[in-house]
Amino acid sequence: MATKAVSQWLQNIYLIQNNFMTFENLNLIEPISQALKTKGYVNPTPIQEKAIPQILQGHDVFGCAQTGTGKTAAFALPILQMLHERSLKEKKQGIKALILAPTRELAIQIDESFTDYGKGLSINHTVIFGGVSQHNQTNALRRGVDIVIATPGRLLDLMHQGHVKLNNIEFFVLDEVDRMLDMGFINDIKKIIAKIPAKRQTIFLSATIPGEIRKLADSLLQNPVKVEVAAVSAPAEMVTQAVYYVEKADKRALLQQVLKDEEIDHALVFTRTKHGADKVVKDLNKNGIRAEAIHGNKSQNARQKALIGFKNRTIRILVATDIASRGIDVDKLTHVINYELPEVPETYVHRIGRTGRAGEAGTALSFCASEEMDYLRDINKLLKKNIALVSTHSTPTISKGGSGNRPAANSGKKFFRRRSY
Repeated sequence: MATKAVSQWLQNIYLIQNNFMTFENLNLIEPISQALKTKGYVNPTPIQEKAIPQILQGHDVFGCAQTGTGKTAAFALPILQMLHERSLKEKKQGIKALILAPTRELAIQIDESFTDYGKGLSINHTVIFGGVSQHNQTNALRRGVDIVIATPGRLLDLMHQGHVKLNNIEFFVLDEVDRMLDMGFINDIKKIIAKIPAKRQTIFLSATIPGEIRKLADSLLQNPVKVEVAAVSAPAEMVTQAVYYVEKADKRALLQQVLKDEEIDHALVFTRTKHGADKVVKDLNKNGIRAEAIHGNKSQNARQKALIGFKNRTIRILVATDIASRGIDVDKLTHVINYELPEVPETYVHRIGRTGRAGEAGTALSFCASEEMDYLRDINKLLKKNIALVSTHSTPTISKGGSGNRPAANSGKKFFRRRSY
């Protein structure tokens, strides 16, 4: 038996090294394999290849992976499998797995993934977040669930009210830890951790690993396996990138012109501020382009309505700020448009990673005003290349996939002119 296991392990190593790995090689149970086939998933992403076997073997995992690398499936699949297998041997009551996420949108996305992957399994889960009535959430908890996906604030509220007991937790996942710390959740996280059994399996995921993150990981993980994939400076290969030089006052007209292109089936537009997102949406709707905004000042119901409309394609354009965009995962998203360049270059990579997923081609267009030239220089430096330049007076013809053969943007030279569109 041991020889057979070693043989399978060596075969899997060969497959990974030669890019032949499929989900069938990861020893997943039939109901989960069938769910993946229904979703059209054949080949695991690098983090799934590396993390799933380690989690199935019971190891703690310290994963460094950015949005869009498939990290949700990397922890959801093995957790579902192990909970199912344990339930066949012993029926235990109470919450057995807790996943913490920084935003409502990401928590809902993770919950939807558990639904997709857990079809055919008798594993119950629910999602908990603030900004809405807690009635449905407490009812679900009262009926009994195996898995809770939650944002820290609402989870603590329900714990204080006695609706949530964490004394039976076997699996604990902290997702996008860097974002949670940026949003000020560190004290909430520590309070939650204090209520979880010390004997558990922990999966710790972050896109970056500054000192504070590493210190928190060291306090939570026992002999973890480190899984690191997709450096933040490496956007998806299938994303075509291009930049427009355009003055700030001309951006609205340029956006309208770009969106006249019928090939732009679905676009996620990024602004730096909530106010800016609302202004862009107001202008697009005024000119007959259906758009909605998603940001922190919107109610949870409004955010969910906009997100659902965007996913089912009744809304063509979604305008978002960076924090609100965490958790947006839309199949076959064709375009990301940086209406305003981000101040932090790594954020650019996170933004454009929303397109070009699962082998699909995608396009990322950026509008750069004269006062944003320093941001563009920093992005080019991070990417180790210049983003291709297109003229501001016409919609670019973008090839499918790759970066194309276009003249490179000269980030040291400014040539802006007022134009009519």
